[in-house]
Amino acid sequence: MTERPPNDPYPSGTLHLWNTISWVLLGLLPAAVAVLDADEAKKYWSWSLLILIALCYAVVLTLPRNPVLRPKVFLVLLSLVMGGISYLLGGAAAFYVVSLPHFWILVRGQRPSIVLSGLGAATTVFGGTLRQGWSPQFLTGNNVFTVLAYAAGVALGLWLHRFIGQHNARNEQLAAELEHAQRELAEAHQRQGAAGERERIAREIHDTLAQGFASIIVLAEAARSAIATDAEKCDQQLLSIAQTARENFAEARVLVGSASQSGVAAGSVATTLRRTLDRFAQDTGLTVTTELADVDCDQTTRIALLRCTQESLANVRKHAAATTVGVVLARHPHGIELEITDDGRGFVVDEAQGFGLVGMRKRLAELDGDLSVTSSVGDGTRVLATIPTNSQD
Repeated sequence: MTERPPNDPYPSGTLHLWNTISWVLLGLLPAAVAVLDADEAKKYWSWSLLILIALCYAVVLTLPRNPVLRPKVFLVLLSLVMGGISYLLGGAAAFYVVSLPHFWILVRGQRPSIVLSGLGAATTVFGGTLRQGWSPQFLTGNNVFTVLAYAAGVALGLWLHRFIGQHNARNEQLAAELEHAQRELAEAHQRQGAAGERERIAREIHDTLAQGFASIIVLAEAARSAIATDAEKCDQQLLSIAQTARENFAEARVLVGSASQSGVAAGSVATTLRRTLDRFAQDTGLTVTTELADVDCDQTTRIALLRCTQESLANVRKHAAATTVGVVLARHPHGIELEITDDGRGFVVDEAQGFGLVGMRKRLAELDGDLSVTSSVGDGTRVLATIPTNSQD
């Protein structure tokens, strides 16, 4: 048995419309016309029954949930009216055939449809037979046609119920599969988002906290070495340690969400880089040459350029053994370029597997930018970060 949705007690409006038109034109009107030449009593009773059942049908369609004239009650009344029309006209097989879809449309389930349509067939046959009286000619054309129509209606109705049931089952299966696929996709997106967020946090920790702690360690070791021989230098290094620790604390607050995003002080990118380079020169004693154009860019680009600079300087401090570092910031027609060079020991680029270079490339890729690293053993290193102009629009 197929169930209809609770908010839709009947099938689609289009089906009802065509069924109603067919029933009126091929059922009610021919029956009403058939008694035009009959005596007044027969005409009166026939039209009264037809008008009554038409009004009942209108009530069932417009008020399907009314507590009195339920669909099954209407179909019982329809069966009785068909019996009355059959009695008055001497047979109503055509009216029964046209009314047969009502028994399968208005009720749920196969059994009620079979029973009620059988009741309609029985009253139609009984009404016609009652008028003629019992005789060996019981199997008249009207009676045979009514019985055949009932059998055909049952067969067609059962087939339609089975077809619709299979169709609904398939739809439910497809809906369940779609829901399962959507749930899996949402979970995959969630996992992907979580992985991306972990990667972003790892990159931020590496570019900020890890480098800050590395600087603190280097400065602390230098201060310990100078504490007995150069008090002024030791004091300066301790100040640098305190400042770096405060910066790390600020960055940590950003990472846990208790401070405004980025942790980078406002100002032009040139000012931000110059402040970072001055600190680097002060902490390391290296010679830093700069050529920083005052370029305009948004906060995201400014942070990316600063992080690339910080990572490059951290690599110089940890690995290069350089004496001079050069930084050039310029704007070209194709975008912004940041070049960082050193005269250190260099390295084989293809063998470098550090997280820092990978992080810089990913950070720039988010802005459609690119990172180029050129180096060879004994010849220093050149890092070129490029961010296209369209990422600034």
